[in-house]
Amino acid sequence: MVVGWRELVSLPELGLAGIPAKIDTGARTSSLHGQVLEDFVRDGERFVRFAVDWDGTRHFCEAVHVDVRGITSSNGDQQTRFVIKSPLTIGNLTFRAEISLADRSQMQFPMLIGRTALRRRMVVDSGHSWLQSPAIAHMGRIRR
Repeated sequence: MVVGWRELVSLPELGLAGIPAKIDTGARTSSLHGQVLEDFVRDGERFVRFAVDWDGTRHFCEAVHVDVRGITSSNGDQQTRFVIKSPLTIGNLTFRAEISLADRSQMQFPMLIGRTALRRRMVVDSGHSWLQSPAIAHMGRIRR
């Protein structure tokens, strides 16, 4: 599958659809703009409850908490982040991806798709946008 440098993605288990995401082969881990509200245990499994703010709406989500990791941000700072694993949909492809929860409020896109999620699934055409996003395909083949 060929994707553009930005795409609309969905996280169906979290009830989030049409999230604008930057496809970034320079980043290892995918990340989502999310504010951690609570870390808790349910039926022996660790969960994290978090809020996702985008498109003028606050969405409350829960996911199995996979890990807490030190991740180097784009400005070189080491940050400790919660990591979840959730199905991610790009175009007609859905797969499980590890996603760190980060403060992306100062970023243009509420989600970033890193190279681990892309590996062996898709290639990036950095000269195009929205190639797998039919809802805004009219904006798709414009060179940037």
